[in-house]
Amino acid sequence: MSDTPVKQQSTAAFYGQAVASFGIAIGATAIGIYNLHTDAWVRGFLAIAVLYLVTSAFTLAKVIRDRQEAGQIVSRVDQARLEKLLADHDPFEKI
Repeated sequence: MSDTPVKQQSTAAFYGQAVASFGIAIGATAIGIYNLHTDAWVRGFLAIAVLYLVTSAFTLAKVIRDRQEAGQIVSRVDQARLEKLLADHDPFEKI
């Protein structure tokens, strides 16, 4: 009677692709900043900005995931309460 959603898990290939893509993107950005023809303080500023952007993106992804998981837990608790009420209800009982 309960329709619990199946937890989706990523394959090893998808995980590897995501890690490799992240590594390539960070590496390419670092090489690009290093090869800029500008003062060292500008390259340092850009490097710090990239690091700040990466950490805030990870934080945002975690917050979104946590909020989604919390919503699923509340939904499952509400569904269990509804199933219990329906199971305990007798439509032929006198009021």
